[in-house]
Amino acid sequence: MSSRPFIVAELSANHLGGIERALRLIDAAKEAGADAVKFQTYRAAEMVGPTGYVIPDGPWAGRDLLSLYKEAETPRAWHQALFEYARSVGIEAFSTPFSRDDVDFLEEFDCPRYKIASFELVDLPLIRYAASKGKPLIMSTGMAEQLEISAAVVAAQVGGCNDITLLKCTSAYPAPASDANLATLISLRCAPGVVAVGLSDHTRGIAVAVSATVLGASMIEKHLTLRRSDGGPDAAFSLEPDEFASMVKACRESADAIGEVKYGPAPTEMPQVGLRRSLYFSEDLEAGRMIRATSVRTARPALGLPPAMIDSVVGSVLKRSVRAGDPVTINVL
Repeated sequence: MSSRPFIVAELSANHLGGIERALRLIDAAKEAGADAVKFQTYRAAEMVGPTGYVIPDGPWAGRDLLSLYKEAETPRAWHQALFEYARSVGIEAFSTPFSRDDVDFLEEFDCPRYKIASFELVDLPLIRYAASKGKPLIMSTGMAEQLEISAAVVAAQVGGCNDITLLKCTSAYPAPASDANLATLISLRCAPGVVAVGLSDHTRGIAVAVSATVLGASMIEKHLTLRRSDGGPDAAFSLEPDEFASMVKACRESADAIGEVKYGPAPTEMPQVGLRRSLYFSEDLEAGRMIRATSVRTARPALGLPPAMIDSVVGSVLKRSVRAGDPVTINVL
């Protein structure tokens, strides 16, 4: 039987620099039906090598990379409040670390799992270190070649992690649905040591997430904001709370609809079984008459013998008289 996907609300930069908004996003995720909220844990200055690097193209073209990360950063001082508040309202909270120091910091809050971002999938030392903490590890695969994904999985296993989830991801912001290539989920599921597969979704709308669910995604990660019109680096590919709730509902209904391989009537179909077709006499016949092919027809409801028995009925002799419209039953033959 298909299981419902674990749905993660990615907060990322949508706090817009305010902890009160971050707390409101946690509430919104809970109310929308998400299973977890995810933060990003890093120090902007440690994310960037050369200072003054300007992004040449894409959605953030012309932005200084360091200033962009500073804008999106979730301050360390917020983390305890965010983790505690999420637990108090009954939703899981976890994070994406970007360095060994970030992993150690998150360990202080008993972070239940770690997510490796697509851009860090090639950082094998980081993967090994995060894996060494004995927590489930989620890894996004945006931009990654098969060999890079295999190397990341091996690094996680070497680090001691046996609970690995790979997320199909398209690292474009927003990403066109035509680049989602969800068929890759089937291939990712076959990777040795991978426990589950899912989707990290940067497309607009909910169609790609629902499609991934149909293909067996066990985790769906999607950015959540309070209002896209509020702006921020991630606004263009984030869902508002009512849209996120619609996605949750649609994904779960899709998972339920997949169900299991089953033939025969479902419990809700049982009242209809008696309305199927059966055999009826199409003319008045006296006792002792032989039934001809033109003497019977099929009709609803199923008060007579099943249509599959017509060859046995034709040629039989009647025990008693019948009228047109009577069901063909075994006791008159």
